[in-house]
Amino acid sequence: MLLGFEHIGMTSGDLDRAIAFYCDLLGFKLVLRKPQTQGELAFLDAGGGMLEIFAPGPGIQPARDVPQGEAGARHLTFAFTDIGTVIEQLATAGVDIIERPRRAHNQEMFKRVAFVRDPDGIIIELAERAEGR
Repeated sequence: MLLGFEHIGMTSGDLDRAIAFYCDLLGFKLVLRKPQTQGELAFLDAGGGMLEIFAPGPGIQPARDVPQGEAGARHLTFAFTDIGTVIEQLATAGVDIIERPRRAHNQEMFKRVAFVRDPDGIIIELAERAEGR
């Protein structure tokens, strides 16, 4: 029996920078950070699942966007009560804003969405849930 979503694993070129982005700017909670044989690992709690971030050390290239026609994870989405406020905080912090808040295409699921890049170039969608979700 399925219990729920647990975590997604990611690689980062700088664990301190990733933790600062996800915890300090987006509000995640650091639940575990520990050294590995090669690098360091952290688990960050988003409230409904976690990010497992592995930083193997120097030389990690930024993430690349999944090209059209190729399978893969296109972005990570996190729900907020007010994405306008979050976007302004991220912009002030110098985060790469891809798309400012706009009306969502799938209004059954989300009212508004916005897109940014995390410090490793991964696309992050910020979403306000539709009424009743």
